[in-house]
Amino acid sequence: MTPERPRRADATDAPVETPETGLGPVSRADVSSALSDPGSAPLYAALDLGTNSCRMLIAQPLGSQFSIIDSFSKSVQLGVGLEASGRLSRSSMARTIQALRICEKKIEKHGVRRMRLVATEACRRARNARDFIRQVRRETGLALEIIAPEEEARLAVISCAPLVNAFTEQLLVVDIGGGSTELVWIDLSGVEPVNRARAIMRLHMGFNAQGEGAVARVVDWISVPLGVATLKDQFIDVDDDAARFALMSWFFEENLAKFSPYNATNPRQGFQIIGTSGTVTTVAASFLNLKRYDRTKVDGLQMTSDQIDLVIREYLSLGPEGRRTDPRIGRDRHALIMSGAAILQALMRIWPTDRLSVADRGLREGLLYAQMSVDGVLQDGPYT
Repeated sequence: MTPERPRRADATDAPVETPETGLGPVSRADVSSALSDPGSAPLYAALDLGTNSCRMLIAQPLGSQFSIIDSFSKSVQLGVGLEASGRLSRSSMARTIQALRICEKKIEKHGVRRMRLVATEACRRARNARDFIRQVRRETGLALEIIAPEEEARLAVISCAPLVNAFTEQLLVVDIGGGSTELVWIDLSGVEPVNRARAIMRLHMGFNAQGEGAVARVVDWISVPLGVATLKDQFIDVDDDAARFALMSWFFEENLAKFSPYNATNPRQGFQIIGTSGTVTTVAASFLNLKRYDRTKVDGLQMTSDQIDLVIREYLSLGPEGRRTDPRIGRDRHALIMSGAAILQALMRIWPTDRLSVADRGLREGLLYAQMSVDGVLQDGPYT
């Protein structure tokens, strides 16, 4: 599988569109109410249908950020069997549609006017994806749109803007998904420290269409068609747990060879990696020994490479059965945690930092930020 890489023409032709499920841009009155009276601000929905999970947020603009009103998350395993057949199976589509019905009820209950409902790698790859999208529309009324890897990467990046350190000059954002992993390398050295988070936010207009003034310069990005589910499927025939983990990690690294920063000499000082995914947050929760997940303790946590290695070694010592019963990993994550950990270990092995910033945020938050930015309902300010 060859990683997908940007074409410069494509990177600038990525406007944020209003999907069929929305009722068009909000009015000036709505914008005024959002800025003056947050309680009367319009509601927005963002749904991310990935290879493994279906997740949705409903939120309301609040100052320079937003407040979560409702949420939904379920493991639907849409991509089960896709690697072998090239198609979405009937059972996986049925599970997903059941989850989407719940999402539709939440959207209707809250009277959401503005929404983006997107599907990613599994639907990009499946031969019957268009049929599935039409079936979803018939049975739930929801209009899913399949987004390109470039937009998926861009949305993951802007969701992480609040976590960018003021001293960061070189930033690597990594989004480990179920079917693919997106990496974006950003040069912030030309932006004043106080403006770096805002510069990241401006990427919602496109990697090369950021307006005037000092900008966050995207050095390179890549979408590797290996996520926690697809990488696991590649080595499902390897019985030995430790050998399978090592093979997955080195195989993922091989797929980064064409990513230009892979072979570059980058300084340790001023370099930051932000990791956003269920893998990263699970490793963080395990490090903190959280028997019950707590987002406030995980989001923004900084872990050293030694701490990450310690957690991964513990996962290996537990073995498949031990991981299945470990409350810190959870029932939905235990089968996929080692493929995700293999990706994470490869990344920490390659780049010149001994710290990782943990982001419990991603595509959904990026979708919300992008919609609200386009509508002008966010107050300009530091994204902290």
